[in-house]
Amino acid sequence: MKIIETGIFIQASREKVWEALSDLGKYSEWNPFIPGISGELKEGARLLVRIALPGGSPMDFAPIVKVAEPGVELRWLGRLWIPGLLDGEHSFRIEEAGEGHVHLVQSEIFRGILVPFLPSSLFERTRQGFEEMDRALKERVEGTGS
Repeated sequence: MKIIETGIFIQASREKVWEALSDLGKYSEWNPFIPGISGELKEGARLLVRIALPGGSPMDFAPIVKVAEPGVELRWLGRLWIPGLLDGEHSFRIEEAGEGHVHLVQSEIFRGILVPFLPSSLFERTRQGFEEMDRALKERVEGTGS
């Protein structure tokens, strides 16, 4: 198992952060890490997610939504071919961080028999992608972007 986790403080309400996270059709306008996503945010629904790791070619995944609790958490599970080979559980948690602020925590838990064989550069580029997305979301929600 390998876990990657990043976080960022955002000056906004949980609802405002959720509004940006759940507006899938607008990801291409602001999100450098997930430039495309479609589907329905409800438990059991399948999404189509395009991931663009820094320095790499975009990859498409079709994960299943595990949690879509407005203002609290969005989580999905993606798999490479069969369960247990390479599974990735991605989540966005929106945590209260004082009046008018939230802490967005983005994480991925990688499980499966292929995890030990993946290059460390993949995990580092994934972390970089998370951090880029975190900053872009903060700018979008706070209205500080160009």
